[in-house]
Amino acid sequence: MKLDEFFARNPIFRVDEFTTYLESKGSKNPSTRKALLAHHLKSGHILRIRRGLYATIPAGVPPDEFSIDPYLLAGRITDDAILAYHTALEAQGRSYSIFTRFTYLTKRNLGRSFEFRGSTYQGVSHPKALRRAGQEELFAEVQDRSGMEIKVTSLERSFVDALDRPNLAGSWEEIWRSLKSIEFLDLEKVVEYVSVLENATTAAKVGFFLDRHRDALMVSEGYLDRIRKLRPKSPHYMERDSRQEGQLQPDWNLIVPTSILEEVWEEIQ
Repeated sequence: MKLDEFFARNPIFRVDEFTTYLESKGSKNPSTRKALLAHHLKSGHILRIRRGLYATIPAGVPPDEFSIDPYLLAGRITDDAILAYHTALEAQGRSYSIFTRFTYLTKRNLGRSFEFRGSTYQGVSHPKALRRAGQEELFAEVQDRSGMEIKVTSLERSFVDALDRPNLAGSWEEIWRSLKSIEFLDLEKVVEYVSVLENATTAAKVGFFLDRHRDALMVSEGYLDRIRKLRPKSPHYMERDSRQEGQLQPDWNLIVPTSILEEVWEEIQ
């Protein structure tokens, strides 16, 4: 069976997609699928990335020399993968640094992260509030990578997500420098997403950032007022697990570390 059409359209593919294609051609025998994968793997037409996940290799290119797009890879690991957090900022050209860890959201069984060619791929769960509301794909967008469509959180959602779960977005220097590179945000989407997350501390962090950069991002007082209604009723630490010395920002009931207020960044080790 010739598979040129399938390989041409699928630079990265999962076994379930391969199985579906074979069945569409009338082949439903699992042994045939295994034999075809083994043949093309041995012939150097495909490369095994991990169990159930393969990359197509162009003719004449040694598999170990072929460059594979890590964003496409991350976006194809599961059928519901959505690039998020620092990875989404990278994919949108808004990250200060490029990481070798690629993060994607999924509703599937997460399992362990895995490594491929020096990079780590990590699946994470959607925020609880989105799972409760059944809105996991809220503000997810389609991006074309090598002719394939993958999903990436929008710039507005990525902005909020980085402040919501900073452990998935890098150091505070990385987060601040990345978010300051954003030139425009749809503030209606920002406010809506913050509201859906139902996290008062996150609302305060988003409001604090927008307040400090209101001129650059053209933030009106009306948007800040709407976010203030979602802030904590009593002071919360900006870093929940690391209560560093900081200063209370009364407008947001947020205790912000001095290093962030002064933007005095320690060199990333």
